[in-house]
Amino acid sequence: MTPLQEPMAVFAFCAGVCAFVFWSTSQSWMTKFYRIVPSVVLIYYIPTFASTFGILPTSSPLYDWMRDYLLPFSLFILMVTADIPTIMKIGPKALIMMLVGTFGVVIGGPIAYVIFSKWLPPDTWKGLAALSGSWIGGGANFAAIKESVGAPDSIIGPIIIVDTAVGYTWMGVLLFLANYQRVIDRWNHADSDVLADINRRLKSLEESQARPITLTDTTVVIAIGFIGAYACRVAGYGIYELTDPILSANMPRVAAIFSGFTWMVILVSTVGILLSFTRMRGIESGGASKLGYAGLFLFLTSIGAKADLRGILEAPVLVLVGVVWILIHVACLFLGARIVKAPMFLVAIGSQANIGGAATAPIVAAAYYESMAPVGLLMGMMGYLLGNYAALLCALLLKLVAE
Repeated sequence: MTPLQEPMAVFAFCAGVCAFVFWSTSQSWMTKFYRIVPSVVLIYYIPTFASTFGILPTSSPLYDWMRDYLLPFSLFILMVTADIPTIMKIGPKALIMMLVGTFGVVIGGPIAYVIFSKWLPPDTWKGLAALSGSWIGGGANFAAIKESVGAPDSIIGPIIIVDTAVGYTWMGVLLFLANYQRVIDRWNHADSDVLADINRRLKSLEESQARPITLTDTTVVIAIGFIGAYACRVAGYGIYELTDPILSANMPRVAAIFSGFTWMVILVSTVGILLSFTRMRGIESGGASKLGYAGLFLFLTSIGAKADLRGILEAPVLVLVGVVWILIHVACLFLGARIVKAPMFLVAIGSQANIGGAATAPIVAAAYYESMAPVGLLMGMMGYLLGNYAALLCALLLKLVAE
């Protein structure tokens, strides 16, 4: 039994972590520390260590609430306030790095399996196939591929440990590297001027529109965010209930991609983008994006809390498979970045859009450039859509090497 179980107590801890970290960034005695370690790393890892040492639970109704309601609220607000035409100037390199990351996951699984196969049970390839679904888009794809290949429940438990322990640890590394992107870009001869210019434009636009935030501003933003997110949730799950029987009967593999949550995120993105071209985008003058980012970083604490590091000791060989798999994925990304001279920002979101999907890619994007969360969300949505097909290819390769 952990000391903090009641959802309100867990939320108070998570909110306190966010408040302390952001408060400390303005303190002179922490300046040198934050030059080395990005503040967002602490927001992620303090809850991780708290759950590892038994202070926080690794599972709580609060985490589900954050995923189902706080995350859509944050993403909806950030999409409504996004300057989409400016963001699109990033160009095709973002798509290239996303696809390179997918390729790394597809080939990485079979290679890692071959290296460790003599220490693994015969049906392990089926569990790894399910993991490839999670690592190209997220949990919905995990479930879809699990059912597609008939992965036994006995292997799924250890595979989930690998998914959280290795996947979330890699996310932590990406967050840490945010402070060193300029060094990496110089080594890679990558031009990040376009990204820096876009970020400056977005920030200057926010500042030019900014004014003292009033109570009316805050209540309006909260209302728009939650009403929009809830409407997208209801519509998304409604679409799922209408289309799932038809798709399941005629196109089962397509149906497996589109869960109710997936439809909700698609609608949050689409409706948010459409509203960003209307006068609704004016809510940014009331500090809308700041509330959106606050919700996003609060959600990050719940992800950190679920990444119990003790899981690494429970399935050591499978964890090694996951580590090698991720390293192959990373090697492909850096090779691709070297060829097309893509900056570290695109490497990071190209990776996280695959490994974490739409839920976490915006967080990683914001760690590199604070106004770029919408880019991460759009890339993450591509991960959802690509995941099932690319993971089925990975499953086929795993089956071939297993035989």
